[in-house]
Amino acid sequence: MRSQSLPNGKLPVQLMRELLGKLSIEDTTVKVGPSPGEDAAVIDRGSDYLILAADPITFSPKRIGWYSVQVNANDIAAMGGTPQFFLSTILLPSGEANEETVNQIITEIAQACRELGCLAVGGHTEVTSAVSVPVVSGAMVGVVSKDKLLTSAGAKPGDMVVLTKGIAIEATAILAQEQSQKIRKSLGDEVWEKALKFLDNPGLSVLPESQAAVNAGNVTAMHDVTEGGIATALWELAEASNVGLVVMESEIPRFWEAIKIAELFKMNLLGALGSGAMLITIPESSTSHLLATLKETGNEGYVIGRVVQHDQGIHIIRGSEQVPLPRFEKDEVLRVLDQS
Repeated sequence: MRSQSLPNGKLPVQLMRELLGKLSIEDTTVKVGPSPGEDAAVIDRGSDYLILAADPITFSPKRIGWYSVQVNANDIAAMGGTPQFFLSTILLPSGEANEETVNQIITEIAQACRELGCLAVGGHTEVTSAVSVPVVSGAMVGVVSKDKLLTSAGAKPGDMVVLTKGIAIEATAILAQEQSQKIRKSLGDEVWEKALKFLDNPGLSVLPESQAAVNAGNVTAMHDVTEGGIATALWELAEASNVGLVVMESEIPRFWEAIKIAELFKMNLLGALGSGAMLITIPESSTSHLLATLKETGNEGYVIGRVVQHDQGIHIIRGSEQVPLPRFEKDEVLRVLDQS
């Protein structure tokens, strides 16, 4: 095992593959097990599939309890499922935790569960010197009928690549929270106030577009955009499906506020935290129906590229040039915050 230090954020893909290779699973009820690029595990329980997801919130944004429920529910939604039960482990820093803090986190969890129609059914809370900021580690249990299950591994050459909402929703909201003074001074209160509300509008949840995509039918794969942004999500989907991709950079939707904040912090939006957006692959003949179904439910979808054969690689078209899609060793938001 290599001994060099690891950067903040997700583990490098190759290391993750090596580690997950140690988790040998022979139980035939496990339909989707630990694999890079997959959003959750899937267990066959006879009549339907149980979906199990787990994600921590390790930085300290406002609404951390609400945030934890949303990102875990998104992992269920990315498999075509419905979130049902949420558990949380809440770790509070010694010397700083108080009753008001833990009450706020629990209240936020309850609010998010009401919004999504799931239940908070348990967990664990403690004060510990092991953390310097509040950490909420969540787990969500969901269900999906056997004919509705979607994974990151189903994309096929010829499919179109659709992105919902736009990129860097999460990144924009977090920087508005954590860098408010700089944004207000440089870009004005109006930009800051709108960016601050990005968690609600355009929104962090991908459950509505997941349900719309499942109802539209013929979807071959879905993948939640999270850490590492749209670029990392595209790499993960392509590697899970063993395909190549060609993406048009000009077709990737961006919000004006996100563009201005990215310019301010010299941040590449392609590699910035992207919860709130979903990648969907679907045959070209079914694409128009998917886009119309998304629009009917208040969700915009954008065709940003095409799935190609694996040996054609993973590329992005910039102007008249086709270049390899960049990989980000560290999320752009984490890089910006580490430098501040």
